[in-house]
Amino acid sequence: MSILNQKTISKSIDIEGVGLHSGKKVSMRLIPSVPNSGIIFKRVDVKNINNIVIPSVYNVSEANYCTTISNQDGVKISTIEHLMAALYGLGVDNLLIEINNQELPILDGSAKIFVEKINSIGLKTSNVPIKIIKINNKITVEDGSKKITIEPSKISLDIEFEIKFNNSLIGTQKNKVKIYEDNLTDIFNSRTFCLYEDIKKLRKMNLALGGTLQNAIVVKDTKILNEQGLRNNKEFVNHKILDCLGDIYLSGYKMIANVVCSQGGHRLTNQVLRKVFENQENYSVIEIKEKYLPHTLVAKSQLKSIA
Repeated sequence: MSILNQKTISKSIDIEGVGLHSGKKVSMRLIPSVPNSGIIFKRVDVKNINNIVIPSVYNVSEANYCTTISNQDGVKISTIEHLMAALYGLGVDNLLIEINNQELPILDGSAKIFVEKINSIGLKTSNVPIKIIKINNKITVEDGSKKITIEPSKISLDIEFEIKFNNSLIGTQKNKVKIYEDNLTDIFNSRTFCLYEDIKKLRKMNLALGGTLQNAIVVKDTKILNEQGLRNNKEFVNHKILDCLGDIYLSGYKMIANVVCSQGGHRLTNQVLRKVFENQENYSVIEIKEKYLPHTLVAKSQLKSIA
């Protein structure tokens, strides 16, 4: 079977943990799914209303500090970006995710454990070709000093990200990753982070209630409070690339594009993707059959249902 065919996981995986922001315990099950079903979340704790939530660019209801998606009945799933990045990087096209609370478990603050659990059981490849979104036009969104650009690329998804912090330990960091070519281990393993002085503010906002030194890097002045230090020398910016990759997967398919972002985050990524899909001339959906690449232009409303 071709590596260009759709994949799911070979068997179910159970994962337990706490939500980073809610601090609540959560159990989650990743379940193999059929071709062309995509990634689907199901809130098993919600009864009597629609408990299915689709990770879509247009279903993002909140994008401050994490990505939250909602359905028409207001049922939410939050902090999905690390799992979505793991699924993108590993090539998982179809998956049902059952969860008994709103927020996904933060685990160690990265995608590392998701990746390890999926790799431990392997993937199942179908005989149905994958589909890829190809960006046709350059789109830019700016918000003060923050900026993100998405533009055409010939064969790859490249993400170049820059962060700028007043904190001297973090400072300015930049990295560029070729998602389909580079080893993504450092990206998958890079943890979420915060400044020590921001913790009280976050908790007053009912955020980071589940945050600990076991699931986040905490920087105080010029010191990292985590005993083990950093996992790689660009862990701060690499985590931002991880988040960006996960948010890009809300497009529904993998993508061929060049993404350049400075000081952005979940909201800016979602804004640029919405701008892409508001005009069908900005993108094509390619169904890949071995070496044949038919370009099929689809309207926004057809993005999830193209045959």
